[in-house]
Amino acid sequence: MPAGIRATVEFDSPSVCPVASVAHSTDSVVDSVSTSVVSTPGDVSVSEFVVEADDPPEASTLEPIFSYGSKHLYRYTHDGSAGCPCECLGEFSCPVDRYFAQRGSLTLVFHAADYEQLQTVIGELRDRFPGLDIKRLVRSPTGDAPGDSVFVDRGKLTTRQLEVLQTAYGMGYFERPRGANATEVAAELDINQSTFSEHLAAALTKLLGDVLEEG
Repeated sequence: MPAGIRATVEFDSPSVCPVASVAHSTDSVVDSVSTSVVSTPGDVSVSEFVVEADDPPEASTLEPIFSYGSKHLYRYTHDGSAGCPCECLGEFSCPVDRYFAQRGSLTLVFHAADYEQLQTVIGELRDRFPGLDIKRLVRSPTGDAPGDSVFVDRGKLTTRQLEVLQTAYGMGYFERPRGANATEVAAELDINQSTFSEHLAAALTKLLGDVLEEG
């Protein structure tokens, strides 16, 4: 796996990508995509993907390869005219690790060499595709680091969830042995224990989704 930073970004419009357009038109999910996007001007690259639909999608930019029942394999040739996100990433030699097109949205996972390149690429993507949403950033391990460094988005938490989490942490709720139990933390927050548990569970679920790269 390439070193550097792995970024997960989402685009909210099917028009940004032929694959997303097919997923949108067939009301399906496309998560099996192989591509050979290159950065050298003039070189031709292709993407192949499988879509499962009762009626094969029709698009002038797609080349049908074969069909087997409701599964259809298509090839898309990148010629630089579509201006899709993967072509943009190819211009910066950022390899795409995963595609996921679901109805009207497209999610891409790609690798950047460092923060400087990531900032440049994200800036260019935002200019071309205003609907871009950064979902996750993960820094690859370096040297003797035991694993990935994960960027956790605290913005996912509501103000109350963050307050509950900070209070519980500050009072030693997560320590062993505990510095405070749920009843004591709830009393400090002036809420009942069940409300405390609900806020804490919601906050941890959101943060663990980033740590475990799920959701």
